[in-house]
Amino acid sequence: MDLGGASLLLISLIGVALLFDFLNGLHDAANSIATVVSTRVLSPRVAVVWAAFFNFIAFLFFGLHVATTVGKGIVSADIVSDAVIFGALGGAISWNIITWLAGIPSSSSHALIGGLLGAGMTKAGFEGVVWSGVLKTMAGIVVSPSLGFVLALVLVFIVSWTFVKLTPSVADATFRKLQLFSAALFSLGHGGNDAQKTMGIIAVLLYSHGMLGGEFHVPFWVVIACQAALGLGTLFGGWRIVHTMGSKITRLSPQQGFCAETGGAITIFLATHIGVPISTTHTITGAIVGVGASRRMSAVRWGVAGRIVWAWIVTLPASAVIAAGFYLLARLLDRAF
Repeated sequence: MDLGGASLLLISLIGVALLFDFLNGLHDAANSIATVVSTRVLSPRVAVVWAAFFNFIAFLFFGLHVATTVGKGIVSADIVSDAVIFGALGGAISWNIITWLAGIPSSSSHALIGGLLGAGMTKAGFEGVVWSGVLKTMAGIVVSPSLGFVLALVLVFIVSWTFVKLTPSVADATFRKLQLFSAALFSLGHGGNDAQKTMGIIAVLLYSHGMLGGEFHVPFWVVIACQAALGLGTLFGGWRIVHTMGSKITRLSPQQGFCAETGGAITIFLATHIGVPISTTHTITGAIVGVGASRRMSAVRWGVAGRIVWAWIVTLPASAVIAAGFYLLARLLDRAF
């Protein structure tokens, strides 16, 4: 597809979408590297390069089911306009910046979903909502951290039983190496699920401009651009959130870090395969709580975990309200000029 005939407004909106993708990587870098940094397996600088590389190559391993869900499975593609996309991105980016500055590991994914719903419903009411896709996404909010919790807990017990005869020093050295693998898996899952959300936004924007030949699909240049923007964002990291995720919820050993990342990665792989746009933040938080609870319930700082859960609950409505405001602003500007 050629952008030669695209308007300046369309190109600008694509640029804003890629900015969101970059901020997504910046905001969610902690999801991929918090455990590997907190266990001191990798330095922060090396960890972000490691994560960014696997973020970028994720398109080689996954289909585009999540991009399709976001592009036409949250609000109807037929109601999408420049103002709707502007509103959705404005709401999502604003909420990401607010939570990033506050060091709160909220969900970039659900900020975008909330933004789409807020702008879409402001334009077309409830009729513009694709409820099957919304309900699938809402289920992911509950299922992804729960599954991450359970898988990480089970992995801790399996690993503890399997390596029970190893001395602590040998076990530590072994899992420091294995955690490189688990961090790569989680970063791959993060790149596979999160970059596709922006792909869906850009693809439905192109569709609304009649630039996809009448059939919704994701052009390859959109895939590469989104993977690159997410990877670059990860390179810049989000250190406030790394601290919260890596040490404030519970203290982690390399063995526990391996279990948390692997449990989180399996969850994300499953969701990406079936096209559910889940939150990698929710998933890794659930997994970290799971490994903490495997020691004893008091090992988890439930106050911190509780504040994170409240951030999850607030994200959808907060980003939706902000997006509605941006949508109305876009309409006012359109009438004025």
